[in-house]
Amino acid sequence: MIRGVRGAITVKEDKEPEIVSATEMLVKQMIQENNLSADQVASIFISVTEDIKATFPAKAVRLIEGWTYVPVMCMNEIPVPGSLQKCIRVMMHVNTDTVQEEIAHVYLKGAEVLRPDLNTSKQN
Repeated sequence: MIRGVRGAITVKEDKEPEIVSATEMLVKQMIQENNLSADQVASIFISVTEDIKATFPAKAVRLIEGWTYVPVMCMNEIPVPGSLQKCIRVMMHVNTDTVQEEIAHVYLKGAEVLRPDLNTSKQN
């Protein structure tokens, strides 16, 4: 069964080191809380708000040992007026037997406001 694992994090500035670091933190937390390995992941979609342009957050996934061959795609989030800014969202498509209600969705550094009902992160 393929399940979606959601996550999001914000950055303070549109700077490459901060974007990569924040994305790596988020993805590692998603991996840890869902006990995932790279071979379980079919693909990862990463969206960013229109105020993030300094780099591709997908670079962060390449920093994680063993995750080189996981397909990753970056895209822009819809610029809805009043929406959370400087936000990186991740959607992992994961092969798992875990039931949907037990998937750990991770929202960090201000992104908790997006889905407080889904945020199961042990780290905030």
